[in-house]
Amino acid sequence: MKILNDIGGIIGISLMYSAPLIYTSLGGVLTENSGVVNIGLEGMMTIGAFAGATVAYFTGNPWIGFIAAGIAGALLALLHAIACVTFTADQVVSGIAINFIGPGMALFLTKIFFDGAAMTIPIDLNDKMPRPLDGLFTQGSFIDSIFNQYATVYIAFILVFLVWFMLYKTRIGLRIRSVGEHPKAAETLGVNVYKVKYLAVILSGVLAGLGGAAMSIAVVSNFRNTLISGQGFIALAAVIFGKWKPQGAMWGCLLFGAAQGISIYLGRSGVISSQLLAMLPYIITIIVLILFVGESRGPAANGVPYERNK
Repeated sequence: MKILNDIGGIIGISLMYSAPLIYTSLGGVLTENSGVVNIGLEGMMTIGAFAGATVAYFTGNPWIGFIAAGIAGALLALLHAIACVTFTADQVVSGIAINFIGPGMALFLTKIFFDGAAMTIPIDLNDKMPRPLDGLFTQGSFIDSIFNQYATVYIAFILVFLVWFMLYKTRIGLRIRSVGEHPKAAETLGVNVYKVKYLAVILSGVLAGLGGAAMSIAVVSNFRNTLISGQGFIALAAVIFGKWKPQGAMWGCLLFGAAQGISIYLGRSGVISSQLLAMLPYIITIIVLILFVGESRGPAANGVPYERNK
C-alpha cells in the first residue's frame, strides 16, 4: 500500500511540475509554427511569475494574479515581435535579450514593491490557486495524490486541446501554419503575414507568463529570482521533442515533469545527493535533444525573417 501511495505521490508531483512547462511549451508551439523562433520563453516565464505572485499578494486573488501574469508575458513578447517581425532582427539574439530583460525587470520591480527585498512576500496559503477536487478523495490515498491538483494543472491540459483545435481546425490556425511554412505564398492568398506573426508571438508570451504564474502561485507561494531556472529552455526542448505539435509538446513536458517528480521523491529519501538529483531534469533534456533533434523538422520558414516584396 505504501508503494502504491509513493507512486501516486510521484505522479502527482510530476503533474504539478509539468503544468508550468505545458503552458510555456504551448506558447513555443504557436510562435514557432508561425515562423518566429522564441528562445525568450524563459524571460517571459520569469516576468509572469513575478507579476502573478505580486498581484496575487496585493489583491488576495490568485485568478487576478494569473491574468496579470499572462498580460506581463504578452508585453515582453510584444518587444520580441517588434524586434523580429517589424525590424527583422535576429530572432535568437532578440530572444537572448528577452531572457536578460525579463529576470532583470522582475528583480528590479520586486525591490521597488517589497522594500528592497529580492523576493516577494509569500501569499497566504488560502490565496494560492485552489484545488478543485480537494476533499473529494480520501486524503493521502493513491487517487488523491494524483488528482488533488491545483487548478492550473487542469487548465494546462484543457489548453493543450484548445491550442490543438485552434491550429488544426480553425482558419486562424491554418494561417499560422501557412506563414510558418511559406509566408510569401500565404501573402499571395491575402493573409497578413505580419499580423499573424504578431498574434502568435504575443500569445506565446501570454502562455509563458501563465506558466510562470503556475510556478509562483501554485507550486510555491512567492517569486524569487531563482524560481525560473531553465524551465523555459526545457519547454523549448519539449516543443522540439513533440515535433512542434501541442500534444507532442505535452508528452515532452510530462517526461520532464516526471524527472522532477522522481528527483524530489529520491531527494526525500536522502540516499542520493540533492545536487545530483537537481541535475536530473536537465540531463534528460540534453539526452532527449540528442536523440530527437536530428529527426525533428520544424516549419520550413521557422527563424527566417520575413520581408514583404523581397
